[in-house]
Amino acid sequence: MPKKEKRGASRRTCLKLMAAAVGGAAAGIGGAKSVGRLGAAPEGPWRVLTSEEAALVDAVAEQIIPADRDPGAHEAGVVNFIDRQLDGPYARFADKYHKGLRCLTLTCQKLHGRAFAQLNWPDQTRVLQALESGKVPKDIWTDPSSREFFGLLRDHTMQGFYGSPRHGGNKHYASYKMMGLEYPRIIGQNRY
Repeated sequence: MPKKEKRGASRRTCLKLMAAAVGGAAAGIGGAKSVGRLGAAPEGPWRVLTSEEAALVDAVAEQIIPADRDPGAHEAGVVNFIDRQLDGPYARFADKYHKGLRCLTLTCQKLHGRAFAQLNWPDQTRVLQALESGKVPKDIWTDPSSREFFGLLRDHTMQGFYGSPRHGGNKHYASYKMMGLEYPRIIGQNRY
């Protein structure tokens, strides 16, 4: 009996083509979102923060984890961690950072007539204590609250300093060396 000639695509070929079309559309949408997000990013080396915001985050982080005989937040690259995470898993906090940093700048201007980085160490400490306790100008701090913003920045500073360098902070394993830990050769497996 002669073989019947197949006409059209097989079911398997049709499914492959449909899967490729759906995958291509998803990649196109995801790519468009990425380009849109990257298009809105500030100029310079930062992904989410502006250069001024990054300098302010760096100064605040250094207040939270200052250098002594060991590196502090600045040398450990905590600001890199925060900026990188705001472009990824912490994207939901980006707006709070922009608003909070603006409020912090206004607070420093109102209380001291200067930017945070221009204040001496004790004045910087007092500003951060006021943020943490909520004793700041209420007309400036409406959203986010000063306590909420300080807590967020403190937590992310700690994560950037003590976390794995693969996430953008803890440059040269600063905190691991400070604590006398060897960097794990296999992620998650420190041998003591």
